[in-house]
Amino acid sequence: MTRGGHGLARVAVVVRAGAAPLWWLGAVAAGTGVLVPGLTGRRIGVLAGAALFLVAAAVVAYGGRGRYRAPVRQAVRASRHDVLQDRAVTVRNWRRAHRWWLLLGFLAALGSAFAAPATGGLLLAGCGAGLWLKAAWIGRLEQDGEALLWVRVDWLRAGAGRPAGKRVKAYRTTGIAAGDAAPGGSRRRVAAAA
Repeated sequence: MTRGGHGLARVAVVVRAGAAPLWWLGAVAAGTGVLVPGLTGRRIGVLAGAALFLVAAAVVAYGGRGRYRAPVRQAVRASRHDVLQDRAVTVRNWRRAHRWWLLLGFLAALGSAFAAPATGGLLLAGCGAGLWLKAAWIGRLEQDGEALLWVRVDWLRAGAGRPAGKRVKAYRTTGIAAGDAAPGGSRRRVAAAA
């Protein structure tokens, strides 16, 4: 990294990094949990899980939006010395830092099936769906402002991978075409050659 610059990770990519593992681990735990009769019975477990899925998705998607908006208001343009982190590196770093939490969540979801089948798995999957929705919301902010939002990598380490944590004072911005991720953190589609 050049002197005076910082490593920057996309805010939407960091948010989106946990969505797929939570979704798939939740789906596997729910599918496995349906095989266990449980104390409540399958029907009650699945209905309770469906309600928890919707609640978790809404809470994760809408919760803390003010904490994301505050650094946007203080955002400054990225300097030419800043290094933009690739999407794959950001996702890998987040998942590596949270692998034990993901494993514990999965095991807890599996264990909860003995009380209420599929409930824990659907709750986990709802959290993953909420992260996708939150990343999509950040993508709309980026499109409306015609600028991508980036956060310093060293602030992510200190804040355990939270792009709206206490240490994050302001985001950096770049043009909408910078980096290898589209607004919202998904992979940027490469135009087909004519």
